[in-house]
Amino acid sequence: MDPVSNPFAPGAGTPPPELAGRDELRETVRIAVERVRRGYPSKSMLMVGLRGVGKTVLLDRMRDDAEGTGFQTIRIESPESRSLPALLAPQLRQALLRMSRNTQAKELAERALKGLTGFAKALKVKYSDIEVGFDFDPEPGLADNGDLEHDLQALLEAVGVAVQKMGTALVMFIDELQYVNEKELEALITALHRTAQRSLPVVLVGAGLPQLRGRMGEAKSYAERLFDFPGIGPLPPLAAKIAIAKPAKQHGVDINANALERILEQTHCYPYFLQQWGKHVWDTATQSPITVSDVEQASKTAIAALDESFFRVRFDRLTPAEKRYLRAMAELGPGPHRSGDIAEALKRRVNSLGPTRSQLISKGMIWSPNHGDTAFTVPLFDKFMHRIMPGDDWKE
Repeated sequence: MDPVSNPFAPGAGTPPPELAGRDELRETVRIAVERVRRGYPSKSMLMVGLRGVGKTVLLDRMRDDAEGTGFQTIRIESPESRSLPALLAPQLRQALLRMSRNTQAKELAERALKGLTGFAKALKVKYSDIEVGFDFDPEPGLADNGDLEHDLQALLEAVGVAVQKMGTALVMFIDELQYVNEKELEALITALHRTAQRSLPVVLVGAGLPQLRGRMGEAKSYAERLFDFPGIGPLPPLAAKIAIAKPAKQHGVDINANALERILEQTHCYPYFLQQWGKHVWDTATQSPITVSDVEQASKTAIAALDESFFRVRFDRLTPAEKRYLRAMAELGPGPHRSGDIAEALKRRVNSLGPTRSQLISKGMIWSPNHGDTAFTVPLFDKFMHRIMPGDDWKE
């Protein structure tokens, strides 16, 4: 096939040609944010799932949906090295400047901008990475105590009052939320709790790895009553077939039923892997329809591409001890695995492996589905570990 017209798009957060199987969740979020706009109680939404299930794509599509119906939005991604105040401040400033152009909300939006100035200046000592323009002098006493939990609450209240005056809502879209540290999570949860108590139209739609559920509960015990945590997993088989067959058909290419089934077997219906196989199958096939033979040949290049990008970029961040820990997990299979079984595979005591396990959780490589259990956050990573660390040398 012509590679220039290849419709498939494997990439970090790259929208697929067909976003299949996620309509129900998009509608759930649409209802939740619309209820907030109308002043009805509604929970914020935190999507949790493994790498490669399309959380970032969903967040961006949901933001497009919200903006298309008149909501004010901000969108941030939380890396491991930045503070939450530093990420929020510039985005809130942009939203408030937009709101200040509304005649009805102008005065209230400008007051919130004054609060943002006080917020940034008061917290600059503690969070040196805050960089935001100052459009107004601070209002004394508004979000300027230098205490993040108190100040973020006051700031979001001021923003909520302004956006309420406009007859709309502020929807904050935050990706990789599991990397926000506990104190900052506490402040965010407290602020959202306060805006909910005051029926102010501010809502969070976030995404993160599965450990996010536990982290939110540890930060504030009432988090489970404030948020819904829909799980995002691989696509249902029918949706996975649509994600491959529909874009191909739109470009005049058919795929044999057996070839489609083979793609689903290889990808386990994970959206990112579907795009990767779709791309390589398209580039491999010479004519329509695409056959099982095309899929088998393309699987070799698809796996090699995953090893060099999706998997390898995570593997290269690991210490030798962390790599051995993951290789021991892979030796036991896809998982989840008991900590004792991993320790036995490494011929170590469970307690001695605690720091390594904690570091791998912090790096987003593993998570704990249940007490004492450990699982990969990256689908099919067990097979990659066998390929990258073959043999038994890792045991030494």
